[in-house]
Amino acid sequence: QVQLVETGGGLVQAGGSLRLSCAASGRAFSINNMGWYRQAPGKEREFVARINWSEGYTDYADSVKGRFTISRDNAKNTVYLQMNSLKPEDTAIYYCRGLLIQDKISRGYWGQGTQVTVSS
Repeated sequence: QVQLVETGGGLVQAGGSLRLSCAASGRAFSINNMGWYRQAPGKEREFVARINWSEGYTDYADSVKGRFTISRDNAKNTVYLQMNSLKPEDTAIYYCRGLLIQDKISRGYWGQGTQVTVSS
């Protein structure tokens, strides 16, 4: 089994910064890609950013381009989301998502979520 564990959420004022981390652990797996999604109260979960694990290609939602940066540490199986110039509308639960390969089978995994609250 594989686990994704997020850390780094919290309360910040508008214009501030936060850094989220998500570490993957478990038995004998490799990573295809990892990313972040978020879900605000009363809204559907939405894509935020994704990174290809081998080449490092990145993809962002238009709403966070230029403010958020996704990166990875291959040795630690950890993905990061640096969030700058935060806005109240960034308030949401942020979920880590990983497409991992274990026993030659590719599966999607979710973390438990971490709350990010941006005050105005």
